[in-house]
Amino acid sequence: MSLIEKIHAKEARVGVIGLGYVGLPLVLEFCRAGFPVTGFDSDAGKVDALLQGKSYIAHLDLAPHARVLAERFLPTGDFSHLAGVDCIIVCVPTPLNRNREPNMSYVFATTRSIASHLRPGQLIVLESTTYPGTTDEDMRRILEETGLRAGTDFHLAFSPEREDPNNKEFGLRTIPKVIGGYTPRCLEAALALYGHVVERTVPVSSTRVAEATKLLENIYRSVNIALVNELKMLFDRMGIDVWEVIEAAKTKPFGFQAFYPGPGLGGHCIPIDPFYLTWKAREYDFHTRFIELAGDINTSMPDYVVLKVMKALNDNGKHLKGSRILLLGLAYKANVDDDRESPSYRLMEKLEAEGARVDYHDPFIPVIRPSRQYARFAGRKCAEVSGDYDLLLIATPHDAYREMDFTAFGIPVVDTRNIVRNKNALCYSA
Repeated sequence: MSLIEKIHAKEARVGVIGLGYVGLPLVLEFCRAGFPVTGFDSDAGKVDALLQGKSYIAHLDLAPHARVLAERFLPTGDFSHLAGVDCIIVCVPTPLNRNREPNMSYVFATTRSIASHLRPGQLIVLESTTYPGTTDEDMRRILEETGLRAGTDFHLAFSPEREDPNNKEFGLRTIPKVIGGYTPRCLEAALALYGHVVERTVPVSSTRVAEATKLLENIYRSVNIALVNELKMLFDRMGIDVWEVIEAAKTKPFGFQAFYPGPGLGGHCIPIDPFYLTWKAREYDFHTRFIELAGDINTSMPDYVVLKVMKALNDNGKHLKGSRILLLGLAYKANVDDDRESPSYRLMEKLEAEGARVDYHDPFIPVIRPSRQYARFAGRKCAEVSGDYDLLLIATPHDAYREMDFTAFGIPVVDTRNIVRNKNALCYSA
C-alpha cells in the first residue's frame, strides 16, 4: 500500500514534532480525523502533562476530547519512535538571535533526528516559519545524507502554520492551508494528508513559494503596524487622537484596512518573520529597506512608552527611579496565555533599568515561565490590581481590563491599548 493510500485509509501514523501552540492543535485535529498520532517534544513536563490528559495551553481544552486522545495519541520524548511514523510534521521554534539573524538550530537538530530514523516512503513537512530555501536546500541536504533521495525515496513539503491563539472565528480546520511540495508527488502526498483536517488546501508550485507566502503575510502586518505606530507618535505631538482617526478611516468601504498601534510587537510571527527574509536577501545582494525600517519603528515603541510613563509620573510629582509600577498584561494579545516575544517583557526590562520596581498582573499567566530571552523574570508571580502603586501601565487589552474602572484607583494610568472607558486627567494614552 502506498503512502497516499494509507493516508486515505487513515492507516498512516502521523508524527508531530513540537507540542506547543502549533503542534498540539494539529495533534488534536488529526486524532479527531481518525489518525493514530505520536507527538514528540523534548520538554518532559509537556509530555507528562499530556500523558495525564492535561493541557498547558489555556485556550485549548483537551477534556472534551479525552477519549479520542486516549485511543489515538501517544506523547513521547523518545525520538526513536520516528521510525514507526509515516507522516512527520515539524513545528519547532525559529527564533532570532541578538543580531536579528535566524536561529535555525531547532529545525536543523530536529531534521537530524528525523534523518537518523528516516525510511523510504515517509512524508516530512516543515511548518515552522523560515526563509525560502530552508526546506528544499537545508533540510533536504541533511535528510539526503542518509542516501535516500527527496521526491524519489521520501516526500518533502512545506506548509506554513497560520495559527492565531484563541481566535473564535477561525481555527486550524477553517483556515486555508498553503502547501508546497519539493516535487509534484511530494505535493500530492501532503495535500492528501492535510485534506483530512482542513476545509481547504491551497497548493503552490514549490516549497519556496509556500515559505515566501508566510513571510509576505507577516511582513504586510509588520509594515502596516509600523505605519500606525509612527503616526501615533506624530499625532500625539499634534494633539490628535490616533484611535479616533483609525475609527473614522475604517468607515471607508474600500481601500483601507485598520491596523492598530501598541507598545511593541509580540507573538511568534510578526516580530521575527520579516527578519528571516531580510537575512536571506543578503545572499542575493539585496537590502530590504522597507522591512528593516518597519522593524526599527516597531522595536522602538517600548522606548516611547517608557517616556510616557516618565511624563505621567513627573506630572504627578514623582520620579521613575524608585517608583512602583504595575504592568497589566504579559500576553502578547488579548485573552490568551501566549507570552512569546511579548513587548511587556521589554517594558519591564527598560523600566527596571531606570530604577523602577515593576510588578505584573495577567489573569492568564499566574507565574512567569522560563524563556530564552528573559530568563531572569522566571518565577515572578501575578500581583493584585490595586491603587497601592505609583502608576498602572496597560500593555495587553485583556477583556478583564476593559471592564475595570481605573478612576477608582486614583493613580496615573498609561494606556497603550485605548481600553480605558472612563478617562480623566490621570489617564495617559501611549
